[in-house]
Amino acid sequence: MLVGSAVRRVAIVGGLRIPFARSYGAYATASNQDMLTAAFRAVVERFKLQGERLGDVAAGAVLKHSRDYNLVRESVLSSGLDPHTPGLDMQRACGTSLEATIDIGNKIALGQIEAGLAGGTDSISDAPLAYPRAYQQLLLASYRGRNAWQRLSPWLGLRPRHFKPVLPAVVEPRTGLSMGQSTEIMAKRWQIGRAEQDQLAQHSHLNAAAAWRSGFYDDLVVEYLGLKSDNNVRADSSAEKLARLRPSFAADGTLTAGNSTPLTDGASAVLLATPEWAAKRKLPVLAYLRYGKAWAVDFAGGKEGLLMAPTYAVPAMLRDAGLTLQDFDYYEIHEAFAAQVLCTLKAWQSPEYCRDVLGLPAPLGSIDLGRLNVKGGSVAIGHPFAATGARIVGTLAKILAGDASAKRGLISVCAAGGMGVTAIVER
Repeated sequence: MLVGSAVRRVAIVGGLRIPFARSYGAYATASNQDMLTAAFRAVVERFKLQGERLGDVAAGAVLKHSRDYNLVRESVLSSGLDPHTPGLDMQRACGTSLEATIDIGNKIALGQIEAGLAGGTDSISDAPLAYPRAYQQLLLASYRGRNAWQRLSPWLGLRPRHFKPVLPAVVEPRTGLSMGQSTEIMAKRWQIGRAEQDQLAQHSHLNAAAAWRSGFYDDLVVEYLGLKSDNNVRADSSAEKLARLRPSFAADGTLTAGNSTPLTDGASAVLLATPEWAAKRKLPVLAYLRYGKAWAVDFAGGKEGLLMAPTYAVPAMLRDAGLTLQDFDYYEIHEAFAAQVLCTLKAWQSPEYCRDVLGLPAPLGSIDLGRLNVKGGSVAIGHPFAATGARIVGTLAKILAGDASAKRGLISVCAAGGMGVTAIVER
């Protein structure tokens, strides 16, 4: 049977990650498997899980080499966990590790497993490079040859163009637009100005820098390849410096390198369990994973912005939980771009959008921006695509555990393909 005798609480024991690094720098020689293994090992060492068999491990990467077809299982085998621990590769673009967290949480809640690990990794520095399909077909034609001539003749068609690599790009196949170009369209539709975006980006950097100075991240981040902290955080960020940057995606645009996430390498992981499993091993319970929701929008048909799926997912999840948007002490909204966060917040305040698009009787309303991404967001910390969700879960769980007056936090992650993943974490 799929379900146990009772639905159980899902405890967040803790999360760990390696520092997030700007691509082509500190982790230029590291692979996804190297980084994910490092994050898993950090969890195993911190929570003394050497030789422990977990019920399941779910994680993934957005940019993967063909050699990484069994990435998670291979990382598990090098993590220090009992080799009988299974591993599952999954991918939902930027929502991958939050989706993995929900997947492991569901298995715990349903009684299938007692504990599990969720995570994600991504490397732009070690991105898979492909060659034109014509070159592939030439190689295969030669391989199929039954005699010397049949194996040699396809090579007579070899041309210099066959050696030009096809570089991976963050472009939507349905529209041909990059994520930045798509967000420029969103920003214009929702009339989000440059100054607003720069202000949110500045707060992201200042919050992250303050969190690092205070030691908040000391037990959430482990040193890797000589890097001890996220190297994109700008403690000296200012409105003046951000205002000097040129638009990145359109000549008349408002998105810049300063108010957008940088290309980033990194990995993260979070340990989930039943409270009983944690208590038996004298492990902490920082918070509980309570709700999750995934959604998608028709961005290809032009009916919605590419990164607007969380505007749908959050109210649907709030209905499940019987909560309002204001019933949260902290909000963790992934900053793919400052403009995307501001579009989402503006949509929830719009009577017309909430009524005509979301089918709500009233607007969701506004949030206290002082409770948004209080330890920094993706603009400052960086965004290794599949690793961001688990980073946020681990961060939010620690924030809640350290605030005796707090009850719950909201997580919202937009993703490529017009998708979004959201979750609620409670004390």
